[in-house]
Amino acid sequence: MATDERIYFVIYDIANPKRWRAVYKKMKGYGEWVQLSVFQCRLSRTRQATLISELGEIIHDDEDHVLLVDIGLADKVQPKVVSIGKRTFEPVEREAVIV
Repeated sequence: MATDERIYFVIYDIANPKRWRAVYKKMKGYGEWVQLSVFQCRLSRTRQATLISELGEIIHDDEDHVLLVDIGLADKVQPKVVSIGKRTFEPVEREAVIV
């Protein structure tokens, strides 16, 4: 079943520990944690827009930075990732979202 979902890496640098925790908690609802301040997400256009809006309410534009890197269509792309160290990398799979 083809979808319009895309794979994103969300990388963030948050200056304040309280805001960092808030962003981390928000991201747990959108994707899979990869490593410190990095999440892999599978998002439709609507969920991507919602995530951007929700993160915009948390961060301070003059102190914090969030990047959403679009890797491509989730059903067509196979990320080429080299993983060195204790964690293995697995592309995020499609799963039901409970709202």
